[in-house]
Amino acid sequence: MSQLSFSDVGVDFGATKLFSGITFTVAAGERWGVIGRNGTGKTTLFRLLTGEMRPTRGAIARQPGVRVSLLEQHRDFGTATNVWEAAAGELAELLALEQSLEEQAIGLASDPSDAAMDRYGHDLERFEREGGYGVAARIDSVLHGLGFDPERARTTPVSTLSGGERGRLGLARQLASNADVLLLDEPTNHLDLETTRWLEEFLLSTDCTVVVISHDRAFLDAIADHVLHFEGDSATAYSGGYKAFVAQRTERRLTQQRQFDQQQRKIASEKDYIARNLAGQNTKQAKGRRKKLDRLPRLSAPIGEDGTMAVAFDVGERGGDRVVAAVGATIRVGDRTLVEKCTATLMRGDVLGLIGPNGSGKTTFLKALFGDHALAGGELKLGGSITAAFYRQDLSQVPLDKSLFEIINDLRPTWERRLVQGHLGRFGFSGDEVQREADTLSGGERARVGLAMMMLSRSNLLVLDEPTNHLDVESIEVLEDAIDQYEGTVLLVSHDRELLRALTTRVWILHDRHITDFDGGFAEWETVSAERAHAASVREAEETAVRKVRERQRVEPRRDESSKARDDRRKQRSAQAELEKVEAHITELEQRIASVSAALENPELYTKPGGITEAASLGREIETLKRDLDAAMARWALASEN
Repeated sequence: MSQLSFSDVGVDFGATKLFSGITFTVAAGERWGVIGRNGTGKTTLFRLLTGEMRPTRGAIARQPGVRVSLLEQHRDFGTATNVWEAAAGELAELLALEQSLEEQAIGLASDPSDAAMDRYGHDLERFEREGGYGVAARIDSVLHGLGFDPERARTTPVSTLSGGERGRLGLARQLASNADVLLLDEPTNHLDLETTRWLEEFLLSTDCTVVVISHDRAFLDAIADHVLHFEGDSATAYSGGYKAFVAQRTERRLTQQRQFDQQQRKIASEKDYIARNLAGQNTKQAKGRRKKLDRLPRLSAPIGEDGTMAVAFDVGERGGDRVVAAVGATIRVGDRTLVEKCTATLMRGDVLGLIGPNGSGKTTFLKALFGDHALAGGELKLGGSITAAFYRQDLSQVPLDKSLFEIINDLRPTWERRLVQGHLGRFGFSGDEVQREADTLSGGERARVGLAMMMLSRSNLLVLDEPTNHLDVESIEVLEDAIDQYEGTVLLVSHDRELLRALTTRVWILHDRHITDFDGGFAEWETVSAERAHAASVREAEETAVRKVRERQRVEPRRDESSKARDDRRKQRSAQAELEKVEAHITELEQRIASVSAALENPELYTKPGGITEAASLGREIETLKRDLDAAMARWALASEN
């Protein structure tokens, strides 16, 4: 069933045409990835989908009653004071009904009248019909999956959250909602690798229709079954994930090129005939051909890579073999230890991926390397003859009080004006744009300026902290090629798995204050640590199940406290002993699952001899524990009904 449909849609802003001729249909349950260069109209598409904006041309159809949820750039959590209330969002009414049921259940002990019972029964029926028993568990599950502690979330003020945390909370609010269509705008920007994998699993399991703007190629390939690609002044729909899109786009461009070349040859031939015969014996035929040629619809040349960045990193001096050395390095922020007694070495020519959960200390580690954060102990320093260029995640290396021309001219004061303009032109800034002040730039534009500055450094070490956050897919692919061809050393912090897979030759994993050195690329790390992801999914599924039944236990009504209920008390007492026994067994199994999961999550397991075999054994054990817990939960449900 079609939920959303675009037919020859176009949008103009004044005399400027943003896009035109967009036609596609989104069916219920489909998952669409939306990609394209910055400024081509992806965000405008979302405004059209929500009805906030009307198209200049064409028609948009929506299924009657369809509920569309958009993750807004500016997070507004209304009157919610704590994180849990903010995540609940539109479900607040159902949660209020849950609270009312609890109060009514208690009140039935003193007022078992027909009116009270009827009201309770009516409210309970509505609560069950709207899925009330699963609401709190669903909110808890989403919060847990996005890195929040559900219990702590009930007391954590929204006002204390960082920008990244507010972004994740906004995403949690959207995922927990009752929407039919989820519109997600760069949802992985504030997520680490593990949380991104959780989001993938969530979107693959949901019944909702999903339309997502993203530059994360691995994420798109995992979740999308259609891709809408903005290119030129229109957009084209493709079937399949990102890799399927790339193959289809390449074939489409080849076909367009052949058709364009064929038409150009025909036009050239006709013009030649007309020129030779216009004043001769065949003038009538020549004039007829000229009229026909004038009416011929001209094919446009296929859109290629023009307009993307032109990045190339050069090395000015070879540098020493030991690029970065850490000896017992300890890093703290306040009284919290982020890295404890790290000893590791980065060698010349390596492309190192530094990975770890959000907030674990990756950016602080880089700041300590450059002397921007004091060490609490040990040493962390650059090697001899090492010159480093640092691309900062917050783009603070780009001075906001200068024009683009001044920024580049300060780095190359001997360059003529045309050379400065030419360099900026490689990054998409031409004409009068070079005089723009840096503080007027978007995030993507500032990112390009940061890369333009880095390109001039000719450093033998590139340190890149989340370089893809503000770049579109085409720019990321150009950056990936530039790093691949770079002859120096690279230290890369990123959650872009496709970038990490393509480039890294070794990985440092920051986990629980320790850095584990894995001698292999990120793709190899993913393979050997597959049990880690499996353990995380098992643990999440079981925690969700436990929360759900315990929520039901909390809300389940105390039935009529009449004479019949008193007769049942004796049976309930005998069942209570069995119930407590099962609950104790569930707790024991949960603790063991947590213990096995912790062992599997420790990166050092996969680097020691026999670690892979041990991980496989632990993986089998966690499957057995899962089955045991499922059986115990079934026994608990049966015992709780007696």
